Amino acid sequence: MFKKTKGRIVGAIAASLILFMITILVVVYLSSYYGARNDNREMLKRHVTEFGEGGEGPEGRPAPPDKDMAPPDDERRRDEGAFRLATFYTVVIDENGGVTVDNGNSSVMSDEELVEAAKEAAASGKKSGKVSGLMFMVEERDGDTVVAFMDNTVTDNNMRTLLRNMLIAGGASIVVILLIAVVMANLIVKPLEENDARQRRFVSDAGHELKTPVTVIGTNTELLGRDIGENEWLSNIIYENERMSHLVTELLDLSRAERAEASPVEVDLSRVVTGEELPFESVAYERGKALVADVAEGVRVEGNPNQLRQLTAILLDNALKYGAEGKEIKLTLRREKKSAVLTVENYSDEIPTDKLEHLFERFYRADEARGDDGHYGLGLAIAKAITDAHRGTIGAMWRDGKMIFTVSIPVLK
Repeated sequence: MFKKTKGRIVGAIAASLILFMITILVVVYLSSYYGARNDNREMLKRHVTEFGEGGEGPEGRPAPPDKDMAPPDDERRRDEGAFRLATFYTVVIDENGGVTVDNGNSSVMSDEELVEAAKEAAASGKKSGKVSGLMFMVEERDGDTVVAFMDNTVTDNNMRTLLRNMLIAGGASIVVILLIAVVMANLIVKPLEENDARQRRFVSDAGHELKTPVTVIGTNTELLGRDIGENEWLSNIIYENERMSHLVTELLDLSRAERAEASPVEVDLSRVVTGEELPFESVAYERGKALVADVAEGVRVEGNPNQLRQLTAILLDNALKYGAEGKEIKLTLRREKKSAVLTVENYSDEIPTDKLEHLFERFYRADEARGDDGHYGLGLAIAKAITDAHRGTIGAMWRDGKMIFTVSIPVLK
């Protein structure tokens, strides 16, 4: 039970932290990517604006803009340095189809490649975009078409490096997050495990401590009855002592089921279920009900045969006690893939979903009005403990007027 709880806690903590981390990484990467792209677009726009205007600056570069319009010194120096280090290509196509190429004294792109890229950019009808791995910007000027390119190789490499580093850091962070989640889950569940262990120890101790006085009371009342004969008060003592004896028996059964004391052996579950079903047929008949069984042959599991008999008996007894009068009770055992599935169905009044979730808890009773039926809400708790000990699952549902209990246990290969 607590393994599943730990798994859910680990999943919840890890999912929350990983989602938060991924969000941060995506925001950082996208902000860096779009920031770099916008910076490159601004530099390309400046190159297009200054191309052929205002003379040329040092080394053939356009002169920087008016200092009065420039940003602060630090930012201006940084932007100016980036601008001067950037690689630009310019292709001018005149109205007669003549082409002039300025490759910025670079041997990376040939004039022919630049002309092809310029024609493709001009034909696209877009003012800006990307073609052949180059960022381009198109401007019409005095009947000529100016197509400017900026080489994004450095920027693209930087973004790939950033993405790779972020993935490495993210992978390492996920491992750390999972370790933290496991530690936190253990810390959260530990008090619950200790409390559950104390409860189980109490059930076991209480059952053993009560067994002796209940036996003594039963023996003494029997001897006293022989001396004084039938007596109303003595009959009340005997009745209540029998109820207490039944409670002690259920407490000890629950303790044994939870501890799974017996070693598992190969069990013919079909035979076990059939053997338990036969005696209940006569009981059902006496109560005006019909017990119908559909048990598949050769369903074998590994487990404790006595506990599996008890599991079957608990479900059948529950169906007989709470099933509608004059209605059919159906017992089914079948093999589904790698599981043996035992199902018990009986007609009953609807049980709300919020109560179904608690049916297998100790001392829980879905109908508080049934307080004097000699049962204490331990039967289904014992059934669940037996199922858990056999690495199986048990569930309850109400559908189409029927209460359905389903047990699934792994079968032998």
